[in-house]
Amino acid sequence: MHRTPRPKLRGPAAVLAAAALLGGVLLPGATAEAAPRSDGRLTDLVNPFIGTQNEGNTYPGASVPFGMVQLSPDTGHNTGYDYGENHIRGFSSVHLSGVGCGLGGDLPTLPTTGDVTETDYAKYAAEFSHDDEKASPGYYRVGLETGIEAELTATRRTGVQRYTFPATDKANILLNAGQSLHRTLSSDVEILDNRTVRTAITGSGFCQDTKPYTVYTITRFDRPFTTSGTWNGDTVTGAKKSEATDGRNGAWLRFDTTEDRTVEATTALSYVDARGAALNLRAEGGHDFDHVLRAAERTWEDRLEGVKAQGGGDELRRTFYSSLYRSFLAPNVGSDVDGRYTGWDRKKHKAEGFTYYQNWSLWDTYRTQAQLLALLAPRESRDMAISVLRIDAESGWLPKWGYGTVETNIMTGDPVTPFLTNAYQQGLLKGYEEEAYRALKKNADGVPPAGSAPVGREANAQYLKDGFAPYIKGRPHAKPGDSDFDHGASATLEYALADGMLAEMARDLGHEADAARYEARAQNYRKIFDPSTGFFRARDTAGAFTGPADPAESEGFHEGTSWQYQWMVPQDIPGMVDLIGGKDAANQRLDSFFAYDRLLADPAKTAREVWVNGPYAYYNADKYNPQNEPDLIAPYTYLSTGQPWKTTDVVHAALTLFTNGPTGMTGNDDLGTMSAWMVLSSIGVFPVQPGTDTWGLSTPAFERVDIRLDRRYYPRGALTVTAPGTSDTHRYIQSARLDGTTRSRTYLTTDDIRSARSLSFTVGDEPSAWGTSPQDAPPALG
Repeated sequence: MHRTPRPKLRGPAAVLAAAALLGGVLLPGATAEAAPRSDGRLTDLVNPFIGTQNEGNTYPGASVPFGMVQLSPDTGHNTGYDYGENHIRGFSSVHLSGVGCGLGGDLPTLPTTGDVTETDYAKYAAEFSHDDEKASPGYYRVGLETGIEAELTATRRTGVQRYTFPATDKANILLNAGQSLHRTLSSDVEILDNRTVRTAITGSGFCQDTKPYTVYTITRFDRPFTTSGTWNGDTVTGAKKSEATDGRNGAWLRFDTTEDRTVEATTALSYVDARGAALNLRAEGGHDFDHVLRAAERTWEDRLEGVKAQGGGDELRRTFYSSLYRSFLAPNVGSDVDGRYTGWDRKKHKAEGFTYYQNWSLWDTYRTQAQLLALLAPRESRDMAISVLRIDAESGWLPKWGYGTVETNIMTGDPVTPFLTNAYQQGLLKGYEEEAYRALKKNADGVPPAGSAPVGREANAQYLKDGFAPYIKGRPHAKPGDSDFDHGASATLEYALADGMLAEMARDLGHEADAARYEARAQNYRKIFDPSTGFFRARDTAGAFTGPADPAESEGFHEGTSWQYQWMVPQDIPGMVDLIGGKDAANQRLDSFFAYDRLLADPAKTAREVWVNGPYAYYNADKYNPQNEPDLIAPYTYLSTGQPWKTTDVVHAALTLFTNGPTGMTGNDDLGTMSAWMVLSSIGVFPVQPGTDTWGLSTPAFERVDIRLDRRYYPRGALTVTAPGTSDTHRYIQSARLDGTTRSRTYLTTDDIRSARSLSFTVGDEPSAWGTSPQDAPPALG
């Protein structure tokens, strides 16, 4: 999701152009320092600063996989950290990687010296230099110009800070409860004793006002402070309690560091209550900084060791493992150590037999990250899917874009359906199949009540009646968030995609009548095809095509154009190809879309100068946009048009956009969506029909990738993908074998992955006939 429109081979010529991807050339430009390679650890390859500039909107701070806490510096950017800025306002406890609007940033904490006179973190922010800044998985360190060193690490539910001060009797730590990355509606601060501070922070907003949520924190210091107090508005006092509504509020704690210069603090979070924060602190706190750091590093190393890649240049390896790292940052644990969590009904519940997760950027993650996590983290993925079902059970409807305990209704369409059907197809919903199906059927066939928070399939009444969601320009929004009526054409495509995926699940479960009904609705993409232009086009409430006829200037598509959305029919690529005139016509259009002739001559330049026009340049374009979600499966369309080698050409060109520097992301990372695209495309196995068990194949960027699989879900326990000699020039599949058996098909199923131990490719310097027969293409659903 990229929300706010702020300021997403062959021949000798291709060799140099692709060197940045496969040869290990570091593109020019300043980069913050990641931990150096020392003992061969995979964590040493990760650069958390990738994506922290040019609206990648990632964060460099400390967390553990799927942790509740993301302790990271905020520099003034609306989503937290921007590499182009040089002042830190505080180290806050909540961040989401790659979101397009500000949210989180709760309890920014900053060490200072001297008297406390300012209460606005924009004014007391500390200057720093990237020359004195480091980050690695689970660790962040910075030297402030005030002479203070700050270090951060984390557990699942706590953030741990270590501050090294100069020798002074006025070493302060400021806990700011009244300012964050979104609107803070109210805050309570209480200094409980000479080592402990408790807060409750209620906030709202993600791209617009939302229903409020509350996060509770408790911070415990490793030694007593000498004096303390609070502030409210501009007034600093020695009071032990302070409350504020929509205003500045916080606590200041003073230490004497004339002899012992180090102060450590652990902050625990809860979305339930103060008791939950205290329980989380008791369970996960109590250890010194170095102990927590070692545990975080071990956790990340074990997670990254699930994918061991060999070959490729240093640049590729660093961007690959950095992308893998970011793929594990969300969703996030939402339940406390005792299993309690706050549901979307605002009531307290207890997770029995699973961990409750929250933060659902589903319009983004259903396309790539959900599948990657199903492969590499199936136990967590199962709990995530169960958590989504709890949202339906407790609030009455499935989510669209959920943050914390609230629905934001950001983005459009029906992303929760392919998210859950993917979980079903990957075998993650055993015991919950019918519950999931009932929730999905309710969502697919209805609209949430007017008084409820979610919009669901907002245009469903019209879609079910006419076969399309109408585009109604300027229609007032009935609920906060985005509206499907503002993006009727793309909403129609999203609904039809979801219907196709749900039809497969219905048929598997024996609901034949439903399956037939959803399968017919999956063909509704045809209802918005305009024969006069040969492209999809929005229709108004009367059924007339509306908006500019030029597909590059089309209206009614969410963050894209008709050119970019025309390939988003994964449920029926053969039918879509027939609509536009057959395979020859489709290949000509694909070649134009990807600027294929220019790509062959210079893939990296084409990707950066022809495809990419800015992080939020969604509209008025007839070219591929690798920075945003609607195009993510587009390169794999060639698998269905008899020219699979072109998928590799396009994918490998797009991979050059991932570089080892702050600008090395392709637009917003969207909770790991773009990172997961990079990981899967580098391995050569990609979910071409999101919501099903179909994986398209392309040439791996590595010579060998060993993937560790959970035997509970994948009985063989591992899959090895090999492509000896793969490079920027030798990148075309000549043949493929699955466990030694020749494979001409351009796709695998999850059952193939479960039963196989090896997928091997033979590659060469020219395209071959591999995968070019009609029967080799991924099949249409139904």
